[in-house]
Amino acid sequence: MGLFSEPGEGGLEEPDMDHRDWPAWPSPPPLTRDRLEAALKAENWSYQIDSDGDVGGIWDANVFYFFLYGENKETLQVRGRWHQSLPIEMRPKVRETIDNWHYAKIWPKAYTTVDDSGRLWVLAEHTVDWEHGVTDEQLRLTLRCSITTTLSLFRHLQDRHVRVIAEPEDSPDPWQ
Repeated sequence: MGLFSEPGEGGLEEPDMDHRDWPAWPSPPPLTRDRLEAALKAENWSYQIDSDGDVGGIWDANVFYFFLYGENKETLQVRGRWHQSLPIEMRPKVRETIDNWHYAKIWPKAYTTVDDSGRLWVLAEHTVDWEHGVTDEQLRLTLRCSITTTLSLFRHLQDRHVRVIAEPEDSPDPWQ
């Protein structure tokens, strides 16, 4: 059957796709906070629980948080904040760099925010919905991928926007 032809008009016939006859495959276990922490431990990564109960850690001086969202906490979001704040006047150039990153890369999604003192910060996040469960290997791969690609973005920003700044800004303590 062709793309725009009716059944029986020639071409390939549609295969019988009655999924009721398919074998039942076991679902991987659901994503949980305990499994998230076990995956971080399995990677030998240090992490902390902040005063709000959120799981976070620091990689290359950048703060990362691991959030579970959704009705059953099945959606994992890994969010990193670049350790370097910038003058607000750099926002157009930084946004251009982020837009170019998004054009060339699948993830992480990145955006800017301005704090109360008027400094520009860059955040990046990678979100995966594990509604149907996740294996330990998938979870660890997702964490590694999320962190390493976010660090690549931060290095990219560092190379393009911080060469003129002598020292990185001190980041506020994320664990307060």
